[in-house]
Amino acid sequence: MYPETAYQITTLTPQQPTPGPGMLPTEIPLGVQMVTLPGGIRTLAYTPQQAPPAPPIPVAQPIPTWAKTTALLTPTIGGGIAAAGIGLSYAAPGLIAMSQALWAAVALIAAAAIGVPVLLRLGRAAAGAGRGSTHITQNITASGMFGKATGTINHR
Repeated sequence: MYPETAYQITTLTPQQPTPGPGMLPTEIPLGVQMVTLPGGIRTLAYTPQQAPPAPPIPVAQPIPTWAKTTALLTPTIGGGIAAAGIGLSYAAPGLIAMSQALWAAVALIAAAAIGVPVLLRLGRAAAGAGRGSTHITQNITASGMFGKATGTINHR
């Protein structure tokens, strides 16, 4: 990028001690360094320093939409939960009575599922003991694959 120089220029940093009885490194002002000239002579010289880049100026950023929505919904959700808790506290006696009624209904259904078949068997056994059972015979005849079927039913 830059053309090669004919002479090598060396510099001393302020932390390095200066040769000879000159100034102490702490006495050298900012921007001044000990340099070696092409003839070998060492001297103090101003060296170009680039200024550090300025820190970026903070820009006010808008509040994200999700944060606004969350902030607006938080009191609403909290109020809804509070209202639900109050409603449940008022409804608790009714809910307890309703749950007991549901358990009674379940017990009634279970008793009916067991008791009705037993009663039907007892009723059939009692009815069958007094009279004979009915026998039905059926005779069906048909001619051909798509012929009309005819039949008779006999009760005995």
